[in-house]
Amino acid sequence: MLFLKVLGERIANEILMYFRSQKKTAQDVSLSDYIETGNDGAALSLMDVVAQDEDLLEKISERECIRRMIEAVDRVLTKQERQVIVLRYGLGGGTPRRQREVAQITGISRSYVSRIEKKAIRKLYNALQ
Repeated sequence: MLFLKVLGERIANEILMYFRSQKKTAQDVSLSDYIETGNDGAALSLMDVVAQDEDLLEKISERECIRRMIEAVDRVLTKQERQVIVLRYGLGGGTPRRQREVAQITGISRSYVSRIEKKAIRKLYNALQ
């Protein structure tokens, strides 16, 4: 989730940098400017539209991050590392489990699960940069 937050912040910063780099013109508008009247007679501001698009952008960004993470799990982790990460974090719709539970399921010690998990996370971090 930290990765998603950082990615979202980067996107927001890039958008802000783009707008700051553009020269102001006579056609500049304010986010509070009304652009039309809705079906219910209420005025619709530019901010209303941007806020809706921001939610959509966030959902698309989150889906893209999840897709990249799943691809990285399949691409860079060994079978054992993948099993530990999937069980530990509940990937694929499963329930996240404690290291002790993962150790019982896989037949290895809890400390070995911890080492595998740390190594796998490091690999994923490097693959996603």
